Amino acid sequence: MTLGTVKNERLYRQISTLLSAAIVRGEFAPGTPLPPERELARQLNVSRSSVREALIALEVTGWVVIRSGNGVLVADPLPLQPEEEAETFSLRDFIKARQSFEAMTAELAARHGSEAQRRELLEVAERLARHSVNDDAFLQQDKRFHLLISEMSGNEVLREMMEHLWNMRKSPRFVRLENHFADRDFPRELNHDHQRIARAIAEQNPPLARDSMALHLQRVYDHLFPET
Repeated sequence: MTLGTVKNERLYRQISTLLSAAIVRGEFAPGTPLPPERELARQLNVSRSSVREALIALEVTGWVVIRSGNGVLVADPLPLQPEEEAETFSLRDFIKARQSFEAMTAELAARHGSEAQRRELLEVAERLARHSVNDDAFLQQDKRFHLLISEMSGNEVLREMMEHLWNMRKSPRFVRLENHFADRDFPRELNHDHQRIARAIAEQNPPLARDSMALHLQRVYDHLFPET
């Protein structure tokens, strides 16, 4: 007897498989819009966030085209040979992992950072405040802000782990998620968080530093994956 392989796929991949199969069957014709996220979530009995992540995966593999503010269209023509998805990690899990990890490093930074590092962190937060759009200049300063906090933990392994987490932002799916759903002026809101985090660390207040970082990344999550 030959048994099939048991698959334990992430929910977003199950949804993307269902939708691509429906496209192949002709239930959604090339060039036509898919139902809105909320409607798909209702029909599939899943969260809107899971649907959004599935749609990002479908765009990366060539099945759909996402037009921010104008819905999602089935690709026309359909891909003859859909691209393979390079990464399979959940984007929502990625942000939640950052939330837990960076809340810890912010707390440690408030405990162990040097005076010179505290001054630099405040300076980086000030430079960040000069950027109001989500462009390369903002991301360069944003990266320095988060990596410096991990350096202030005093643990080189945590610094390397933060570098790895930051580099995961280069995932094609995460880049598309930000391009489609992060408002260009979203940094204005985030910079209030950066100032709050930097002050808490500079004042050597570990609980406030931890909570401020956790709230910051929750704000990012809620912005990219709204449930309403």
